[in-house]
Amino acid sequence: MSFRRRMMPIALFGATLLALGPCGAWGGNTTADMSSHEQHKSRPPVTSTVPYVVPDVTLVRDDGRTVSLAEEMNDGRPVILNFIFTSCGSICPLMSGIFAQIQRKLGAEADHIHLMSISIDPEHDTPERLTEYARNFGAGPAWQHYTGTLDASLAAQRAFDVYRGDRMSHPPVTLMRAAPGLPWRRIDGFLTPDELIHEYRQLLAAN
Repeated sequence: MSFRRRMMPIALFGATLLALGPCGAWGGNTTADMSSHEQHKSRPPVTSTVPYVVPDVTLVRDDGRTVSLAEEMNDGRPVILNFIFTSCGSICPLMSGIFAQIQRKLGAEADHIHLMSISIDPEHDTPERLTEYARNFGAGPAWQHYTGTLDASLAAQRAFDVYRGDRMSHPPVTLMRAAPGLPWRRIDGFLTPDELIHEYRQLLAAN
């Protein structure tokens, strides 16, 4: 399948989110973020395997509970991770919409995967705001959102190589790990929900 044809579902999905989804309601810097989104959307996705080490930091989950990131990630479940912020105008709603589609398509299987979204704007993204954001995307109990101190958020971003100095420069990155102690699969760019599920199943089969 050509790159143009493979990107069409992503473009249509993104257009639907921008027109109907929560992005306008979250008051993001739409002009700046749309420019960043267009730059990333035009690049083909890149997949790599990286031995990231989960940092020893404390975050606050969307239910208000203070948790260890390492303990959250090492509870035995496969992890699918992204980094978002709730006032983002395009890239984050698209990534969150893809997570929502993965959750829906996997059905009961999604209950055994830990979907994690960490805020890169923790000073603004309170647990209450993350709860509202998660509700907007129909997040189930296995999909949790995290905030915390700025230092903790930066430590998590740097550990997974997503920190770019400014939240408006954040890249669309999805990370997957089959089990604690195993390498991470990193996807830079946008894949469709079906393609991400295929990557996830390949990862499980390889481990």
